[in-house]
Amino acid sequence: MTWIQSVVIAVVEGITEFLPISSTAHIKFTKAIMQMDPKEPFSNMFDIVIQFAAILAVIILYWKRFVNFKEVSFYIKLVIAVIPALIFGALLKKHIEHILGNVAIIACITLLGGVVLLFVDQWFKKPRVHTEEDITYPQSLKIGCFQILSILFPGLSRSASTIIGGLASGLDRKVAAEFSFFLAVPTMAAATAKELLDTYKESPEVFHSSNTTMLLVGCLISFVVSLLAVKSFITYIQNHSFRAFGVYRIIAGIAVLVMIYAGVIKKEETPAKSAATEQVISTCQKAS
Repeated sequence: MTWIQSVVIAVVEGITEFLPISSTAHIKFTKAIMQMDPKEPFSNMFDIVIQFAAILAVIILYWKRFVNFKEVSFYIKLVIAVIPALIFGALLKKHIEHILGNVAIIACITLLGGVVLLFVDQWFKKPRVHTEEDITYPQSLKIGCFQILSILFPGLSRSASTIIGGLASGLDRKVAAEFSFFLAVPTMAAATAKELLDTYKESPEVFHSSNTTMLLVGCLISFVVSLLAVKSFITYIQNHSFRAFGVYRIIAGIAVLVMIYAGVIKKEETPAKSAATEQVISTCQKAS
């Protein structure tokens, strides 16, 4: 990974982490376009760690919620919501690796997720919850279960999954988005810790000084860009629907598929395909 590549990826991460368009998909697309090695240990660790750096922007912007230890229910809701993702993330590790190894599948998921976002506002027109304090524990669990979708289908977007879960639980758009931001903190903290530990065990040589400096700079860039992205996103969804994100996802998914089949970017092949992966491919083939 070069310095230019690291800066580009950090900016892409900062912009896309909180939008319902999947930062994972965009990082994979960006790396494919720049023809980066998808198996480079440091590069893969870099992707995960800068995601957590982006998440830290939420703690800064909503610091009053995170340091208000008198409201224990806030932390309980996050714990309840993050449990499904932790369980399924551990159980489906190989499945996740299969999908992440194929840019074409991620492009299909991006496209199909865009179709969902075209209609999501029509499905949930009557929100009942207008503050985070009014979210119940069962609603927290339901939102956490929706987060599993982003694990089953990497590229669907963790943000999109949890926001839709919030809307399905009766939350208005602003509260659903903010709770999605809050839930990202423990989710990405766990993912980052595991990635760092796994990388240290398997490839300890990547932790040399130049890589560490590159990682810290990437984290800083991702963090700063995310601060701007979060504020802009909240302002936008208070006055607009999610349709624009759906249209963007469809265009982006089609564009990547065209580039793949035109030979502009390579499609990494995985050694085997899980049942869920086969289902995604079948759905894309029928849609085309």
